[in-house]
Amino acid sequence: MLTVAGSDSGGGAGIQADLKTMLALGTHGMSVITAVTAQNSLGVQGAWELPVEAVRAQYRSVVDDIGVQAVKTGMLASPELVECVADLLAGTAAPVVVDPVGVSKHGDSLLAASALDSVRTKLLPTATVATPNLDEVAQLTGVQVESEDGMRRAAAAMLVYGPQWVVIKGGHLGSGGVGSGRGGAGAGVGARGAGAVDAVDLLTDGSEEHWLRAPRHDNRHTHGTGCTLASAIAAGLATGQEVPEAVRAAKEYVTGAIAAGFALGGGIGPVDHGWRL
Repeated sequence: MLTVAGSDSGGGAGIQADLKTMLALGTHGMSVITAVTAQNSLGVQGAWELPVEAVRAQYRSVVDDIGVQAVKTGMLASPELVECVADLLAGTAAPVVVDPVGVSKHGDSLLAASALDSVRTKLLPTATVATPNLDEVAQLTGVQVESEDGMRRAAAAMLVYGPQWVVIKGGHLGSGGVGSGRGGAGAGVGARGAGAVDAVDLLTDGSEEHWLRAPRHDNRHTHGTGCTLASAIAAGLATGQEVPEAVRAAKEYVTGAIAAGFALGGGIGPVDHGWRL
């Protein structure tokens, strides 16, 4: 498996979270680093993009020799990096999971505003599965989500840009609305379940709908959830699962990782990628 993403020096998200997830789910992780961040539990103190030539060379080095059975993308930062990675992915037959990373857990921007159009027109068409959260949906489509019906509208707006499937992650919905989040597995087409106490995400390809539900966990240590979910989905695809099966299994894995998230430093700690060990 290959992750194309930024590095998190605190070890909770980015390349580090991706590689931990891949190992935990029985796959061999390889990496193309697109940016280096100075980052800890309190936020992102600095970020430096790698040159396009370095990103292209890493990708070719790995794929031309070892090959790849699934790719996950994360922080791409600039229009030049987005377009470079999209061009590379257009030449692979492997499934691609695009996590359109816009901001960090602490609200720090990880994608230039000028890169949004490249994400829409270049990167999303390469995706087998795209996994935006509600902030990223608003960035990319302008759709503001406040309910499950809003999640449907968001999914339809995302699918216009060309991904085969989209997972709308409802974790940012307010506690007064329909419960949602990057939690564990459970499925029922449109079933309301336990309402606001549930975490619910929507997986759809425009014709099928899968509502994925799990109990919420009262744990603020959730750094790395988005990276972890996307990498877990890619791990399922790499090992031969169909998209709905891969997403359900990934959601179950992330639920356990959120429940086991632990304090680290003075701020928001990471999910526990090794919770099953």
